[in-house]
Amino acid sequence: MPKIHPSALVDPAASIADDVIVGPFSIIGPNVAIGSGSIIDSHSVISGYTQIGEGNRFYSYCAIGCDPQDKKYADEPTKLVIGDRNTFFQNVTISTGTTQDQGITRVGSDNWIMAYAHIAHDCTLGNNVIMANGCTLAGHVTVGDFAILGGLTAVHQFCTIGEHTMAGGGSIIVQDLPPFVMCEGNRAIARGFNSEGMKRRGFTEQGIRAVKTAYRLLYRTGLSYEDAVAQISALAENETSLEPFVRFFTLSKRGIVR
Repeated sequence: MPKIHPSALVDPAASIADDVIVGPFSIIGPNVAIGSGSIIDSHSVISGYTQIGEGNRFYSYCAIGCDPQDKKYADEPTKLVIGDRNTFFQNVTISTGTTQDQGITRVGSDNWIMAYAHIAHDCTLGNNVIMANGCTLAGHVTVGDFAILGGLTAVHQFCTIGEHTMAGGGSIIVQDLPPFVMCEGNRAIARGFNSEGMKRRGFTEQGIRAVKTAYRLLYRTGLSYEDAVAQISALAENETSLEPFVRFFTLSKRGIVR
């Protein structure tokens, strides 16, 4: 049986694995499913049509599966789907999706979401993402694997944040951020590529050189965006480290951070 504190309110219709721990004064709604090994600390609220995988940790005062902050939302049964082994620190808020998109907000696995961060409706997070304190995603944002968003970073709706990117604290991102690119500022501008992060994640020297070439094609050669995309896509046919660029180019719609 789950270990549920007597002061917690858990709807009998909720599906909760036998080893889940629910802390004092937390509330879990009827359409919530929580997988094995998850811990919900005190005063958290998990509501909506929310599916949570295994081994997740929710610290105090999280609001998970709350209604979208969208005036068009009319109580449709939209969803939030969360993977495994994520950590959500104090006061994190995550909304369900809307019918203006696919109706689902998705959070992958092994993410580290720090205090007061907000993930809005219809966002998609990959795996191993770090969102530092006070980081905010507007609606319909896509964040790739291993992205790191510094404290108080804000991302405009419909933006795509590529894999292995890094945004300095307080960045205001209003366009798409290509893979491996580091940015900073209001409005955010490119500050180089994430070579140190690549080393830590086991990329080869050849892979790092290939990404450096891709960065130069996008930012240093004076090529148009379309021509740079064509050249990087051609290079990616023989270099696996450039595959994140190919995925990014299929998603990017807002122009890129310069």
